[in-house]
Order: sequence, then C-alpha cells, then structure tokens
Amino acid sequence: MADPGRIQALKSQEPALKPFRSSPVAALSGRLRPPGDKSVSHRALMLGAVAVGETTVRGLLEGEDVLHTAAALRLLGAEIARTDDGVWHVHGVGVGGFTEPADILDMGNSGTSARLLTGLLATSPFTTFMTGDASLRRRPMNRVIEPLSKVGAQFLTRAGGRLPMAVTGAELPIPIRYVTPVPSAQVKSAVLLAALNTPGDTTVIEREATRDHSEIMLQHFGATVRTEQTSEGLAITITGQPLLKACNIVVPSDPSSAAFAVVAACIVPGAKLTIENVGLNPLRAGLFATLQEMGASIERRNERLVGGETVADLIVQGGELKGINVPAERAPSMIDEYPILAVAAACARGTTTMNGLAELRVKESDRLAAIVNGLQANGIKFDITGDSLAVHGVGGKVPGGGLVATHLDHRIAMAFLVLGMNSRDGVAVDDVAMIDTSFPGFVALMNSLGADIAPLEK
Repeated sequence: MADPGRIQALKSQEPALKPFRSSPVAALSGRLRPPGDKSVSHRALMLGAVAVGETTVRGLLEGEDVLHTAAALRLLGAEIARTDDGVWHVHGVGVGGFTEPADILDMGNSGTSARLLTGLLATSPFTTFMTGDASLRRRPMNRVIEPLSKVGAQFLTRAGGRLPMAVTGAELPIPIRYVTPVPSAQVKSAVLLAALNTPGDTTVIEREATRDHSEIMLQHFGATVRTEQTSEGLAITITGQPLLKACNIVVPSDPSSAAFAVVAACIVPGAKLTIENVGLNPLRAGLFATLQEMGASIERRNERLVGGETVADLIVQGGELKGINVPAERAPSMIDEYPILAVAAACARGTTTMNGLAELRVKESDRLAAIVNGLQANGIKFDITGDSLAVHGVGGKVPGGGLVATHLDHRIAMAFLVLGMNSRDGVAVDDVAMIDTSFPGFVALMNSLGADIAPLEK
C-alpha cells in the first residue's frame, strides 16, 4: 500500500491538493461519451473570434483549459456566451479586429491556448501580456517565438523563453516560409493563425505530418489552405487576409480523453465499454492502431464525417495484450497518449518499446520522467535509452500499492488511476484537481462504469 507518512505529508499541504486512490475492479461495463475534443474546442473559439458574424459551437469541452481560451478572447474584444442549452455563441471581430486587452491574459495550464493565441497576437499591432499557472510557466515558448519573430512580432520573456511574456504584434507582418524543426501541431497552427492577418501566402513545411485540425477548420470558416507534398516534406500554404465567415461547429469527443476509458476496458478482464462519438482523425488515432497491434478488441461503429472530421463509436472489450515495438514516426499521432499507453504496456505480456519520446519532456510536466516514476512506484520494470522507453509488462494485474506524483499533469493522474483498476493493491495519485482541465467529471464517470476511485482516507 502507499506510504502512510507521505500521504499524511501530502494532506498537510495546501487545501487544493486532492489525493485519490483507484482500487482493483472485477469488471467495467456501460456506455459513455467523453467530453469534447480539446484541440477542436480551442480552435473553434479562436476562429469564431476572428470570423465575421455569430459562430455556434455544440459539444465544446467545458474544461478549464478551454475556458481560459474563452476568457482571453473576451479580453481581446470577442463576445462569447454559453446558453442554457449548452451551445456556445461567439460573435467575432473579423481578421485583424482584436483590441488591446485591459488586463493580463491568464492561460492557466493550457499550452495550446498560449501557443495558438500567440499566433493571433503576433499580427495584432499592440502589446499583450500573457501568463499561466506554475506548470505552464515552466514550459518553453521559444518554439513559437522563433517563427513568429520572423513575421515581425516582438517578444519579451523570462529566461528560457518562459512565461510571463509580452507580445507586441507586427504592424506590417511579413509572410514567411517556415520548416518546422520538430513535429508540432501547435507551432504549425501558430504560424497559420498569424498568417490570417498577413498579406500574401505563408507556408509551413512539416517533415512529419501532425494533427491537421487547424487546416480543416480554417477551410470550414472560408480560408484558402493548400497542401502539397514536396522534397522537404508536407507544405501547407494559407492565403492571408481572408474574410472568415461564421459557421456552426459540432465538436467530436476527444480521442485523448476517450483513450483512458479505452485502455481501462482493454486491461480489465471481462470489461466491455461503448465509447460514443469519438474523433478519429487519422493524425490523432495512433493509440488505437497501437492497441490493436497489441491485440486489443476495438470495433468501430457508425463511422461518419462531422465538419470534416472522422467520428465513430468504439466498442472495446477486455482481453490479453502483448508487447510490441511502437515506431518513432507514430509519435506525432499519439503524443498525448503515451502515459496511458505505458499503463496498457504494464499490463501486457512481454515488452513494449516506445520510440521518439523527446517531446514528452516539455509537456505539462516532464512526462517521460513522470511515467517512469509512476511505473517504478507500482512495481513495473522499465528501461530508458535516449528517447525510447521499454516497459516490461507483467501479463495481467500489476503489483500496485504506490503513490504517484502527478506534477500538476492531468494525463499522468488519469493514466495511473486507470492502472489501479487492474492492480493487486490499488494505485494512488497525489492530486486529481487538475483533471478538470481536460476531462471534467472523470472520476464520477469512471465510477459509474464500475471503477472504484475515491479520496484517500485521512
């Protein structure tokens, strides 16, 4: 079991700390609809804010990350409101129509909010101040500062390109041709959003394709976006200063959130879950392909297109998983899912090797370190070589009994709560408060399906 002394120390800290324990369960069953896709939700609000007219958004993720985006856009002049029927209404100001905010923009824990909004601010000719919570203030912003400086924006940050940050947008922005040094949908999107208020054509070239929600939604709002395979990689070109027209958006369920229920169903013997309305954009579905290679039973039903995005219901049943080698080129399509994949690997028979994990070191936490520390605390053996992680699965229930340090990372918290469902002694995490950033109601929803997640006893 978790060390009582450490648990007591945790409880003596600030009141916001919420340590919980996930106990082993016999089965999971039922239907669930995970919350709306976070990536799509951010983009729907941002593009609605720079479109002309009223955009309606149904199924918006109402987690803290997205709410921070909405609050920032209001400070920049957009009118955003939620009606009692759960529909969000965004009255946009048009491309280039933002006004100087009267207060600092607080992005909370959301790197997506900070980096994508920086793209829009880079061509807004005034100075904006941006900050975030303790976790976000540790994360580097240089990867968007570098290309946006070429557009003409100016930045003032803390050492290492960290928040708080001042952004002074370019009065005469310059179209650029930018080759991304590492695969990053956030960097690509920041440049494409800056290009909206830039004359001429701006091109971003990716050596490895990353999630294309920005390109899909930009076209949905009326922007001209062209893609071409070149010798350097995939070239995405956008024509600046379009008239973006308000439209209706239906947000699919987030595959990164669905991943926790999917893996829970995979590792608990006899489990069967139906997970509804899951976004299955091919550039986001790497985890599901990986799990199927490991032997998981995942069936797609009612597959359809919604606003250009592939959506389906998933029927997932528990069974034996086997270890595999996950290639580095798959990382961009599942970068947020490695914590929960490590949980599946821990329960699998044999070794699962995950390659190309460098990006995990600059997420909400050093996720690679957080993953291996959580595995070690619960009796799982592993090896790290460079940017590769090999997890030696136990072929069934893991020992458990550990307390996992989440480092304010929602995905670490949810992943190890799932691990506790297929353990001998349960798994505790030091905090669950931050889960609301992406998956409001996660604990209650999983418990309704048969999980046993509860606060640690005093």
